[in-house]
Amino acid sequence: MAGMGRFQARDLEKLRDELQKLENNTNEFMESCARELAARLLRLVVNRTPVGQYSAGSGKKGGTLSCGWTGGNRSSAEDYAESIPVYHIGDTYVIEIVNPVAYASYVEYGHRTANHKGWVKGRFMMTISEQELKRIAPKVLENKVRKYLGGCMR
Repeated sequence: MAGMGRFQARDLEKLRDELQKLENNTNEFMESCARELAARLLRLVVNRTPVGQYSAGSGKKGGTLSCGWTGGNRSSAEDYAESIPVYHIGDTYVIEIVNPVAYASYVEYGHRTANHKGWVKGRFMMTISEQELKRIAPKVLENKVRKYLGGCMR
């Protein structure tokens, strides 16, 4: 066939070797993807979490619930996501994001007032953030895969 161009078998061998390296690093790549999505979810939920406003003399300060998303410390979402364990169950990679603050679920879903006569609406900071992440996740993962595969297609 004319016009097909030239190639050397050595180049195909290099490509084969690069693809083999990618195959050996698949688990690391999948964990990296899970951590990237977890960090993005944390960023979204922390920004959506309400911060209590208290008077100067009350002795209270806001931000406890917001800090709860990153394990009680004020680290960045990316740093905290790197410290969370990734569980590999079958063909699924799982990261648990939990807010250990006792009243987190009440702020998320709503609760009765102290006198049991009314209802405080939930803020749904995790629910809305999760929906937003589901919307952007395909594009984020596509970019990570493109970058991952770009390493062997130089």
